[in-house]
Amino acid sequence: QESAYTLATWLEGHPRVRRVLYPSLASHPQHDLAHRQMSGGGTVVTFEIDGGTPDAFAVLDALELIDISNNLGDAKSLVTHPATTTHRRLGPEIRQSMGITDGIIRVSVGLESVGDLQADLEGALG
Repeated sequence: QESAYTLATWLEGHPRVRRVLYPSLASHPQHDLAHRQMSGGGTVVTFEIDGGTPDAFAVLDALELIDISNNLGDAKSLVTHPATTTHRRLGPEIRQSMGITDGIIRVSVGLESVGDLQADLEGALG
């Protein structure tokens, strides 16, 4: 959880990142509720970039350390694009109403050094 929080905080300050969703961040819409119910924010960090699916895929394809996967939750950091994986069967309007835009990328933070993860994402985000 500590690495995920560090990564989420770092992503919030990145110029290519429009928003970050992580329950331990004060900017999360349900931060107060999460703080009351959870001991930490967990290991999944969601962030959004501009440019939709093409730009999101470009980021995913440029990653070298973090692997692309449809399933999250491993000792290794994994990344997925919900609009084309977990939420692909929902129409664009429904996804949009749920906040799942084409620019959303979800990272499951594993046991790697958070500095290595930041470097990988920095290289991919450009």
